Amino acid sequence: MTAPRQEPERERRGEERPRRESRHAAREAAVQMLYQWEIGKLSMLEVMSTYWTPGLTHDEPVSDELREFAVALTNGVAASIERIDPLIVEAAQHWRIERMAVTDRIILRLAVYEFLDQPETPARVIINEALELARTFSSDDAVRFINGILDGIRRTLQRE
Repeated sequence: MTAPRQEPERERRGEERPRRESRHAAREAAVQMLYQWEIGKLSMLEVMSTYWTPGLTHDEPVSDELREFAVALTNGVAASIERIDPLIVEAAQHWRIERMAVTDRIILRLAVYEFLDQPETPARVIINEALELARTFSSDDAVRFINGILDGIRRTLQRE
């Protein structure tokens, strides 16, 4: 009996989407740039030029595909705060958004932006990515907090 033929990964997912690892790395980059934007009160142009300076923040060269996805996420979140924050506030009962930990707030904003503007990405993928980001950049309590809020927003938006 022969094993089923494995298609190359690129053929299964299509050429236009970055690999999952790249998409996760792009989300990590977006969190870092949004943190710099929020805490440093820098313009997005300053954040982008600083973040993508070779040798300053990256040990390895970054593909154009990764950079484009990270920049799209970052600019999308920054331009959509007025749409995103009310959804977070509504789902986070008894929590004012400005009282949330900065990193948690940024991860929530990124995920909600993807819920709203990345319909091709399944909600469970968005939530799982947000939880991984919380594990990397925040705490175990934040993972539970973010999971609860995102699940509530997912239900409100009727995203599957």
